[in-house]
Amino acid sequence: MDAYQSIGIRRRMKRFFRRNGRTLIFAMDHGFEHGPTDFEEHWEHVNPKIIIRKVMRAGVDGVMMLPGLARFAGDEVKPDRGLMIKLTSKTNLRPKDEQLLQSQLGYVGDAVKLGADAIAATVYWGSPQEDVMMRQFAEIASYAHDMGFPVVQFAYPRGPYINKKYGKKEDYRVVMYGARAAVESGADMIKTYWTGSKETFAKVVDAAAGVPVLLSGGAKTENPVDFLRVVYDVIEAGGAGAVVGRNIFQRENPEPLIKALIRVIHRNEEPEEAAKAEGLL
Repeated sequence: MDAYQSIGIRRRMKRFFRRNGRTLIFAMDHGFEHGPTDFEEHWEHVNPKIIIRKVMRAGVDGVMMLPGLARFAGDEVKPDRGLMIKLTSKTNLRPKDEQLLQSQLGYVGDAVKLGADAIAATVYWGSPQEDVMMRQFAEIASYAHDMGFPVVQFAYPRGPYINKKYGKKEDYRVVMYGARAAVESGADMIKTYWTGSKETFAKVVDAAAGVPVLLSGGAKTENPVDFLRVVYDVIEAGGAGAVVGRNIFQRENPEPLIKALIRVIHRNEEPEEAAKAEGLL
């Protein structure tokens, strides 16, 4: 049985990663986590079908969504691209003291029925509710692996103790710790924070011990070349790519940036060279 499960995991991983072992994944969970205001600047993108069609045309390797969006927009993801279903989340409407907890809003069986190629869940390492999310992830990973599905951990160090000990959540030592915890809790892919430099991100990659590490795209960068530089350094550090949301859907025409990101991730092009080729400079 283990052999069958391993084959399933490997085959489904390949739907996200090209032969070079890298990927660019579009993230579309912000309407739940941040609220629809994230789409106000370019309101048409609040409709997931519209933005997913755009990112498909531009050539992203996969899309990440929550179960509800996947029910009516999952068909927009082309069959040769990866579909990642995230089973935990939270809203910004929660009281502040409950913001460091992600709750489960779906099950592995739901993701399988939706046609998922990978299943994701978040753990806020260092949160006072860390234990709840650890157990959620363990249950999701155990069942998903039994079914032959890869599991992605959004390994985000967040918590009052972290801020006291490390100064800020993006300190490379705590990001490195989160990546290692993700590996040791059974993740097949890791999405985590940028640490500020190629040298420190390389330590995060080392701590992941061969499990692919993907950049969490974060807030929109006004100058797209600045974001391309970060992604370039991620790749130079041994990272496997990026999961990008706001830097894509908060642009009226995101296709040139997506194509430039593909040049950086898959062709090893310099950021300025990629930007010029796609008309961003």
